[in-house]
Amino acid sequence: MSLPPGFLDELRTRTSLSQVVGRKVMWDQRKSNQGKGDMWSPCPFHQEKTASFHVDDRKGYYYCFGCHAKGDAISFVRETENVGFMEAIEILAQEAGMQMPARDPKAQEKADRRTQLAEVMEQAVQHFRLQLKTGAGAAARDYLAGRGLGDPAQERWEIGFAPDAWQGLWDALKAKGVEDDLILGAGLAKPSQKGGKPYDTFRGRIMFPIRDARGRCIAFGGRAMDPNDNAKYLNSPETELFDKGRSLFNHGPAREAAGKGKSLVVAEGYMDVIALAEAGFTAAVAPLGTAITEDQLRLMWRIASEPIIALDGDTAGLRAAMRVIDTALPLLEAGQSLRFAIMPEGLDPDDLLKAQGPDAMQALLDQAMPMVQLLWRRETEGKVFDSPERKAALDRDLRQVIARIADPSIRGHYGQAIKDLRWDLFRANRGQGGGARQTRFQPGKWNKNAPLPPQQATKASMLVAAGADVQDVLREAVILATLITHPDKLDLFEASFERLDMSTPDHRTLQGFILRYAHDGAEVLRAKIEAGAGSQTLEKLFSLSHVQITPAIRIQDDAEIAAMCLAEELAKLEATRGARRETHEAEHDIEAMADEGLTWRLSQAAEARNRAVRSEGEDKAVFDIADNGALVDREERSALDALLEQIETTRKGQKGH
Repeated sequence: MSLPPGFLDELRTRTSLSQVVGRKVMWDQRKSNQGKGDMWSPCPFHQEKTASFHVDDRKGYYYCFGCHAKGDAISFVRETENVGFMEAIEILAQEAGMQMPARDPKAQEKADRRTQLAEVMEQAVQHFRLQLKTGAGAAARDYLAGRGLGDPAQERWEIGFAPDAWQGLWDALKAKGVEDDLILGAGLAKPSQKGGKPYDTFRGRIMFPIRDARGRCIAFGGRAMDPNDNAKYLNSPETELFDKGRSLFNHGPAREAAGKGKSLVVAEGYMDVIALAEAGFTAAVAPLGTAITEDQLRLMWRIASEPIIALDGDTAGLRAAMRVIDTALPLLEAGQSLRFAIMPEGLDPDDLLKAQGPDAMQALLDQAMPMVQLLWRRETEGKVFDSPERKAALDRDLRQVIARIADPSIRGHYGQAIKDLRWDLFRANRGQGGGARQTRFQPGKWNKNAPLPPQQATKASMLVAAGADVQDVLREAVILATLITHPDKLDLFEASFERLDMSTPDHRTLQGFILRYAHDGAEVLRAKIEAGAGSQTLEKLFSLSHVQITPAIRIQDDAEIAAMCLAEELAKLEATRGARRETHEAEHDIEAMADEGLTWRLSQAAEARNRAVRSEGEDKAVFDIADNGALVDREERSALDALLEQIETTRKGQKGH
């Protein structure tokens, strides 16, 4: 209906927002100034302990500095009462003593019919309650008692019983003068296909009233007493009152309990909700026979910012959880998400409460996982990522999933969380199966376990203690220091950097921190390293003379130099290690196939190694100058020369035979 001009302005003028809000919150007396209409309280839209919800009574607006909810008296009533715009207007107008304008006749007729249908539903509630107390309801009472629901619980939940009769409810309502179209319109009966009287929708079932947020009975759920019934649970058909995709079982009481600090728990069915509420988890709801819909998610988020989805621990329950993820991803907002508590396999919340008690349920709820973890589990569980192609397929799938998140900030945080999980997974795989440590040369013989002998210039260095290749460790140190100083450059070299098999534990630790936190900036990255690895790790890195003379460290405000330094060091380190691997592989073939081809392979490896080393700034006590002017590691050069000489001698001896 349309409202006359000025009606809403007058309504807002007559309405005190602080009075409207005050029915739902407890004002913080220290922060509030009632005389100025400046009121503060914990937010009614999300769980918090501090008073971040502000009401400006003079301007008629509220705003939460936590969840960013905002609006006026009308929007507040709509959100907290879960009503439409016109219903909110009616509630406020009645409180303000204003007469609502005449409705459009058709709209008035529709509203009147909904009121009549709700009245018929209340009569049905009372009929089913009465039937449960009769002799016909004895088996149903025994069943409920066996499920731990005695008379007080049955009263609280208004549980009833529909006897196995074709027209039991129909005849009872007709005897009270209820019209046929109202009984049919409420979904309580169905027309006969054979021309007879309509028959009851529910027969031989325990009946659970389904109420909307305002407490009106809008539908029923019925559990079959016959174990052979094809439909164990049956809901009312959709009617003018009932849209199952926009309704929640126990909506109103759960909203009230959540407002008092209880966690909102989402179970699969009525019995789970009742069992949870009876055990003290009073903010429990359930969807109504369907997968959780977008509208139901929005209803949940009006109650709590982070509902906990508590689904059965069987295959069907896990599939349902995965469907919820797909539904929720596009709707995520700051402070609006889901957590998941997966029940032990084969148990639902009702079973768990009976077997292990409320403490076990509370422990599961306390350990509920964020949605991103369940998403990761879905994409990786049962899969093997032992090839670049499989890893690339995972990356593609994850990108497609994350792209569905509309909020750019949340999308970025999901990307970072997935990157962390991916790093942990692939790093663990490398630690188990691949990435053998690089072996070492000694002049004249092969000894893959012997470390390089310490040189005078590095005897006191951590590099010697690590037992690693000196030049590799120096290059790694330069790369790490440059990225810590210029973390924004990681995007350019992330793939190469992630593949690096660092030579020392300290370097591996720093590599992990950089991959996780570089995108948060240099200040955050350094703070994370100091908190997780200690400030001495950074001090040791940046105290190395080789790091201090690096242009990217000496001239920290030149991003181009940093990028060039990273490109050069990564390329040379990769070339060095590639040449070394080639040499190692060739060495294993010496005795079996010492020929010119093998000699050529080794000479090429030596040449590549020479090209890869730094052209200036290295310690002359450790390196020699090659024929082409490049600096060459003295120990490794001697080892290569000795090995080439050995191969050539062997080859000549074979020809002589």
